[in-house]
Amino acid sequence: MPARLRWTAVARALALATHLGPTVAVTTVATLLATAAGVPGGRTVLLCAAVLAGQASIGWSNDWLDADRDRAVARTDKPVVQGVVTPATLRTAALCAAATSVVLSLALGAVPGILLLVLVASGWAYNAGLKRTVFSALPYVTGFGALPAGVVAAAPGTPTAPWWLVGAGSALGAAAHLANVAPDLEDDLATGVRGLPHRLGARLSALLGALLLGGASLALVLGPPGPPTDAAWVGLGMAVPAVVVAALAGTPRFRRVAFPAVMLLTVVDVVLLIAGGAAVS
Repeated sequence: MPARLRWTAVARALALATHLGPTVAVTTVATLLATAAGVPGGRTVLLCAAVLAGQASIGWSNDWLDADRDRAVARTDKPVVQGVVTPATLRTAALCAAATSVVLSLALGAVPGILLLVLVASGWAYNAGLKRTVFSALPYVTGFGALPAGVVAAAPGTPTAPWWLVGAGSALGAAAHLANVAPDLEDDLATGVRGLPHRLGARLSALLGALLLGGASLALVLGPPGPPTDAAWVGLGMAVPAVVVAALAGTPRFRRVAFPAVMLLTVVDVVLLIAGGAAVS
């Protein structure tokens, strides 16, 4: 293969190995929240870059640490299994991205920086072993609760995020974990991974994920002071099909669409939150 084509293939593989969909969704949500919180433009760009680097490091570390497991179950959707990139390359990329995330996050200040890095540390802790324990949801609850808190704290005056925004972030994180694991339950069990969803079983995990998703949507509608806006009610209406899909994630037919549904709903919720003019700081 010509060198140019080979490097293009490696670049594409590295992009995919970030777990591109979730990385883009989380970075988009953080950027939108920064706009809603009144974070100045330059700091919003810095925050976006910090979150993007952190999410990339989590994705790369996941594919690096899981390379042997992914090969064992023939995960041909993984670039490392396809042989396009090596675990060593992913390790180097993950460590460099993590270091970049630390520098960029702390450049925003100690409070927002540390809160944003809680998300990064949570993702690494999950990849490093918590995914195999009954506490597998904890990194998602902690990390996605810290994300909106860190984004809001990046605004002038270091404001505190409202409880309902942090609570909704934590609930969405837990729902995302349950939905994300659903398609790979059997492969995970075959390679010794027994996180919370594996212990609960597919159907109970799906129902719990749907409840968390619905609860997060309700918090975003009813949490802000004053009566819910029209945009908030629209968001709640749009949550219904996503909650239904999440509830059906325990069945083979819907396993692979539940996680994208949760991610899409999260972005839509934030967009409508901004459209409704809710104060997030």
